[in-house]
Amino acid sequence: MSDVTSIMNRIDSYRDKMVHLQIDLTAIPALAPDSGGTGEYDKAEFLIATLRAMGFQDVQRYDAPDSRVPSGIRPNIVATVPGKSGKAVWIMTHLDIVPPGERTFWSADPYQAYEKDGKVFGRGTEDNQQDLVASLFAAKAFLDEGIAPEYTIRLAFVADEETGSDYGMTWLLNHAPDLFKPTDLYVIPDFGSGDGSKIEIAEKSLLWVCFKTIGKQCHGSRPDIGNNAFRAASYLVTELDKIRTNFDRRDPLFEPSESTFEPTRKDANVPNINTIPGEDVFCMDCRVLPEYPLTDVLAAMRQAADYIEKTFGVTIEISPVQSAQAPPPTGENAAVVMNLRRAIEAVYGISATPIGIGGGTVAACLRRKLLPAAVWCRIGETAHQPDEHCLIDNMVGNAKVYARLFWGPAVTVE
Repeated sequence: MSDVTSIMNRIDSYRDKMVHLQIDLTAIPALAPDSGGTGEYDKAEFLIATLRAMGFQDVQRYDAPDSRVPSGIRPNIVATVPGKSGKAVWIMTHLDIVPPGERTFWSADPYQAYEKDGKVFGRGTEDNQQDLVASLFAAKAFLDEGIAPEYTIRLAFVADEETGSDYGMTWLLNHAPDLFKPTDLYVIPDFGSGDGSKIEIAEKSLLWVCFKTIGKQCHGSRPDIGNNAFRAASYLVTELDKIRTNFDRRDPLFEPSESTFEPTRKDANVPNINTIPGEDVFCMDCRVLPEYPLTDVLAAMRQAADYIEKTFGVTIEISPVQSAQAPPPTGENAAVVMNLRRAIEAVYGISATPIGIGGGTVAACLRRKLLPAAVWCRIGETAHQPDEHCLIDNMVGNAKVYARLFWGPAVTVE
């Protein structure tokens, strides 16, 4: 039996342990304070104890200060298994989750994970615990088999991915820069497809904006003495829809290929029907092709708002909530992409294609530092949904892909 085969068989033997770890992790919600939670501290402490019990000797914690959480910190973890070469393969997953939303839409308690029909159900089981667990057991296979990988294994478990990464990957890159080498391979399993055939190498720029329209409140029977902010804001929505014509290029690398400008959140104004609202707030989620500066998008929004102000006699305030200009993409022939494609083909027998996406991942943080990152996993795409779940076969299969990466570039398809 070859060493590669023994590693793959070892990963197969972990199937039940992977499920049990999923259940244990789900029972420790890690919600950011922005989402009404207390952060990742408890989950990080449990994970560190688990890593050490599994035989990981080099486990380091990097704490980002945050006075909003009871622990005062947002922990980030890096576990290392030495390899033969000076290069490292990173698998970067996140500790935090999103809230479960309306509980009545769930079949069971979202924090009490359970196995059914080859799946593990619970909040966080797919996003991002599926590949957190997969990466951990991929590395453990080398420890248990007593085999040194070609590449040094580095597993990063970061905070704050769901709410901006200021206390997670961004903080880690700024406060522990010596960890990250340009020759390392960085894989972020936070986007994927059902068959694992897509590798994300580029992201659109991200712009979240809120618009506050200020008019004059009055009684519903006397609109003549007020100024309906809701009406003006409604016209503003349609006026903003026209700005897409200023940013109408398409890039087939991305799905969808065009920039998108979508009104999303609508805040409540007056609580009763017979009052003309004097204030109205709505927000937009914009995913813009990297070639367009976000400053140009904001200027176009301001122009549309100025027109509505003059037309309706209102005041409009524009407040960006998030604004992240996309960094340069990872090259299609970058070492991380080529090695990842080879590993995916070895395990799943498919040829993966590089693409761009509209969503944001921590890969953007790495690319801004000119570190070549690829985003991939085989996934069922139930993240952020009620009854979120992961396929156990994906968890085990993805672990094998990561093990192939750790093994090194000389791996061939068996």
